[in-house]
Amino acid sequence: MKRREFITLLGCTAATWPLVARAQQPAGRVYRIGYLSILSREQTLYLIKAFEEGLRSLGYRVGENVAIEYRFAHGEMERLPALAADLVRLGVDIIVATGTNPTTVAAMKATTTIPIVMTSGVDPVSAGLVASLARPGGNVTGLAADTGGEIIGKRLELLKETLPNLSRLGILFNPDGAPNRSRLTSMRDAAQALGLTLVPVEARGLDALEQAFAIMVRERAQAFVVLGDSVLFSYRGQIAEMALRNRLPAASYQKEYAEAGFLLTYGADIPDLCRRSAAFVDKIFKGAKPADLPVEQPTKFELVINLKTAKALGLTVPPTLLTRVDEVIE
Repeated sequence: MKRREFITLLGCTAATWPLVARAQQPAGRVYRIGYLSILSREQTLYLIKAFEEGLRSLGYRVGENVAIEYRFAHGEMERLPALAADLVRLGVDIIVATGTNPTTVAAMKATTTIPIVMTSGVDPVSAGLVASLARPGGNVTGLAADTGGEIIGKRLELLKETLPNLSRLGILFNPDGAPNRSRLTSMRDAAQALGLTLVPVEARGLDALEQAFAIMVRERAQAFVVLGDSVLFSYRGQIAEMALRNRLPAASYQKEYAEAGFLLTYGADIPDLCRRSAAFVDKIFKGAKPADLPVEQPTKFELVINLKTAKALGLTVPPTLLTRVDEVIE
């Protein structure tokens, strides 16, 4: 049930693969976009629709001046380098790297000359994706979904408001995610201000989750937060099931986690970032250099609460919080 909408529902009728679009570009030139995703086509379809909506808003249409080559890793990070290399071999004019940082890193390793537009980079400066937000300096630019501690602090505040007696908070993260160490530092600062003790727990994949939950239970965590990561995102359903089984309220950054059964999510509106990434593609087609295009940050955020999960955990979400949510799952 929608409580408040920040954006107009994105529409899209395109359904063929690969898709083609038209831009206001010189006649006869067909630009080729390589679209690289760590997820499957089905999992990322809503993001593709948002990206294509952004292209259409700039005058691009199917069948004219742009061809899009799609490559999906189906949640297998080890496939990304070969998929990125394939796009380079095809001679695409630009690579759109979706998801979190591993997709962008794979594209960067495959080429230093083809422009790369990231749709939702995580703390891209500390991750080494760009030299700075204002002056990226290389062949990568685009949008950041999470640039530091402010949004992390807000997420903890919302969780504390939902669970007033919360004092010990588990942090589930993939240590292979480059930004996660700096995120932990930011979380410690925010947690201290809220009187929270953190219980960091590592998990690189599905086979590590049972042990991770065992550690959180042993360390008396009362709830936990999943740090943004493409690998753990793929297992969000399993994590939600384990959270419910262990009676641990869960929070994260993207509403797909709430849809999977997490209690609460707060973070950037990812489809909006994908839509906005089309503007970077357009500017680069028209001659702009990625090194000179500042990385942009989120302007729209979503708070989603799963009341079905709250009921299963025996929790009552404060009415004052419910009045501020963007979406309630019942």
